[in-house]
Amino acid sequence: MRGSQAFIDVVGYVQAFEQELLLFVAFWLVVGALDEFAIDLLWIGLRLTGRLRDSHIAKAEMVVPLSGRAAIMIAAWREAEVIGHTIRHALASWRQQEFTLYIGCYCNDPDTIAAVIDAACGDPRVRVVVGDRPGPTTKADCLNRIYAALCADEHRYGWRYRSVVLHDAEDMVHPAELAVIDRTLCYADFVQLPVRPELQPASPWVAAHYADEFAESHGKVMIVRDALGAAMPAAGVGCGFSREMIGRIARRRGRDGGPFAAECLTEDYELGLLVRREGGTSRFLRVRDETGKLVATRAYFPAQLSDSVRQKSRWIHGISFQGWDRLGWGRGLVDQWMTARDRRGPLTALVLACSYILLLIDAALHLLEWQGFVEGEQVPPLLQWLLAICMASFMWRIGFRCYFTTREYGLVEGLGAIPRIVVANAIAILAGRRALISYVLTLRGGAVRWDKTEHVGHPTLLDSHARAVAL
Repeated sequence: MRGSQAFIDVVGYVQAFEQELLLFVAFWLVVGALDEFAIDLLWIGLRLTGRLRDSHIAKAEMVVPLSGRAAIMIAAWREAEVIGHTIRHALASWRQQEFTLYIGCYCNDPDTIAAVIDAACGDPRVRVVVGDRPGPTTKADCLNRIYAALCADEHRYGWRYRSVVLHDAEDMVHPAELAVIDRTLCYADFVQLPVRPELQPASPWVAAHYADEFAESHGKVMIVRDALGAAMPAAGVGCGFSREMIGRIARRRGRDGGPFAAECLTEDYELGLLVRREGGTSRFLRVRDETGKLVATRAYFPAQLSDSVRQKSRWIHGISFQGWDRLGWGRGLVDQWMTARDRRGPLTALVLACSYILLLIDAALHLLEWQGFVEGEQVPPLLQWLLAICMASFMWRIGFRCYFTTREYGLVEGLGAIPRIVVANAIAILAGRRALISYVLTLRGGAVRWDKTEHVGHPTLLDSHARAVAL
């Protein structure tokens, strides 16, 4: 064996470090695999017992008058490129008259205000709320201003809304959404409908990985969560709350505030969990129309790596770090399990980063072994078993990811979901790092700002179904 003793010693230290790091990574990967396997088994059980069938809504039911007025709240900061389409799309899709679109704007954002006014064309169902504080503040702060305007309208006109629905400025709604939410709120306080990311040919890796993740999350995980009766997080889009529940949460926060936590980066997630703590009931529903299309909110997610990292770091910061500080761990084993799953983002990022470091170290050591500089080390039996479990679970995960993406987007995209796992992992690592830095800065007195995702206009957003409704 060639090489100096010092070089051999260094390699020995690297090999020892590799063994320790491998044990750390393998242990947490197995824990994660068992966690996911439990969800998979519950989903399979629900499927075998026939409880996974999507419900259906007839075309005639989609246009029936609502049983009470609905307030749709949209926060808009620098959304001039997309907000006009969103408003026109919603007004064309929803044939009911018993709703009001509340669009929250800022006094220093005249382009968005102009786009809203132009798209509304004097329709009384559109209400522009312009805050007196320059933007951006936080999305929750903007939503609280809308809520204050909503309360003022109720007092002025002498009636009360029955439901409050949340959407983002770029959302494309389904014509049946309001009808589904309206009838579900007869027996629940909060209902979440699926989110369906749109594919973007110009971004087959970054944008498409959202399709993979949401297809599995809203096709399996949220269904299991609903079946277990766990607290349901709100996605911030396609979610409806009873007016009474929103009022109770607002009173919980204080007389001068609103139902949304202005200092929280994931106010929608927190709002959904608070429904359970206020004694309310939550539902996640998968409903299909007569054509077989899922009643879901369609949207274009970030297509650039930097934008995706920024968005997901905000989610991790709000859910994992702020959620731990603000909400604790909940009550009951099921809620604590789901809370741990929600907050695993930082740990996942760390384990994934260590995994890729291991790949580099292992490749370097194999190269040295092949050149005859060092001798290979035997992997302990325990690690061999852990690695075998990791490999088996990885193949299992690939199968599930491919299945759910194929079900929603077709076989080509389903197969594409396999290599996109690497892209998703890279984004998770970068987002976890960014979220940790952001959280530390807030602990040192940094202000929480609306680190929003930038949206660009897409001329083909209005799908054929919505056009058919508009005719």
